[in-house]
Amino acid sequence: MLRETRLPRNSKEGILFLLIISIISVNTIAPIIVGLERGFSREVYIDTLKIIPFMWIIVVLSVRLIAGPVVGKLMPKFIGQTDGFNARVLLNTLLNVTVLSILLSIIGTWVGTKQISLEPLKNFLHIWPRNFAIAFWIELLVAQPIARFVMKTLHAKQDRKTESVDA
Repeated sequence: MLRETRLPRNSKEGILFLLIISIISVNTIAPIIVGLERGFSREVYIDTLKIIPFMWIIVVLSVRLIAGPVVGKLMPKFIGQTDGFNARVLLNTLLNVTVLSILLSIIGTWVGTKQISLEPLKNFLHIWPRNFAIAFWIELLVAQPIARFVMKTLHAKQDRKTESVDA
């Protein structure tokens, strides 16, 4: 049976996969969203860099504690046994980005403004679709492909090492 080389096979690889995706996502999505809110300038970008470490921690915790379990329960309801890898990855990405963009459209505003207010809830229908679209396309076209490439490269290296030991 052919093992999937593009996804993590154990918890260490899972952590690496999550780190790659989360670091790419936070370092691209946050500056774009903040730039759209406040304008694209050097000062805005530097301000964004100051909140990225906090957002990265929030993203990782949100993935592990909220999005992961929710998506894990939803996936079997939508995916069939005959659905292929690409369909599964697309649905998984769609569900994860939906959950995370809902949470982070609110929490990200609180972190960025350094205050908890009702503002992100009042503006939710305005900001969430934009944030979702930005996050979805970055995940689909940048973060996920890079993380899967790293997994595939890692597994090819492991397989070569195993083959040389077996020979």
